[in-house]
Formats: sequence, C-alpha cells, structure tokens
Amino acid sequence: MDPLKQALELLPHGPEFRFLDRLVSLEPGQRGSGEYTVRGDESFLHGHFPGRPLFPGVLLVEAAAQLAGTVAQSDPLLMPLPGLKLTALRSVKILGTARPGEVIHLEARITGRMGNLVQAEGTARVNGKVVMQGELTLSGDPAGTAEG
Repeated sequence: MDPLKQALELLPHGPEFRFLDRLVSLEPGQRGSGEYTVRGDESFLHGHFPGRPLFPGVLLVEAAAQLAGTVAQSDPLLMPLPGLKLTALRSVKILGTARPGEVIHLEARITGRMGNLVQAEGTARVNGKVVMQGELTLSGDPAGTAEG
C-alpha cells in the first residue's frame, strides 16, 4: 500500500477535508514533506473570497498539521494514536496564501512526544516563499475512543 494513503487512513479526516495530495519525502516518525495543489473547485473558495479565491490561512495550518500527523503515525517504533488531531498552536505566523493552480509545499518535523501528545514544527511555502510557519501540538486518544 502507498505509505501516504496508509498514513492518511490513520488520521480522522475524511477525503473531503484532506490538504495533502502527495508525500514527497518521509523519515518515519521524524520529518516529512508533502504537497497540496489548490484545485480551485474547493467549496470554501467560493466564499473566500468571491471573484478572488484565496486558500484560507487557517487551512495552511491544517495542512501542516495533517502532514505532521502523517509523519507521527508512520513511526515504526510507536503504535499509531487513534483520532490524532490538532489541539494547540504556538507562534503561528500566516505570511501569505495560495491561489487556485498553485502548489503548497509543506514540511513537518516532530520535535517531541509524550504519551498521547505530539509536538511538531510546520511550514508551508508557495512559489518558494514561506506563507505559514508555526509550532503544532497534536493529540490522540490512547484509549482508542476517537472523538472530537
């Protein structure tokens, strides 16, 4: 099975809310890079903003968190955390955006783990320019009841 597809299946998101199309590189449990192409037909673009669609900055954060979750869930030494999701943000800066047809290049690095918490750094670039960077905390349910 494709490692991206396998890792994404361990995240709670449905395909309609995935902002990671391709896994470009992966050091399991450590770091990874991926891409999302803004297609232009995403439903949220119709209102953000009419006639001038822009990929929302908060979804840049979500895309980086999804990549961080993919990296964390791929760790061969640790069991995947059911229901892994974004639960905290620190030092997040949204410095730009993406438009339809542009590719968002994502990077994530796991900086620490403790119990059901995963700390990560995430970055998004468009056309070589950093458009988002920040520290992310993901948490899963070690008991196996994925809610939230």
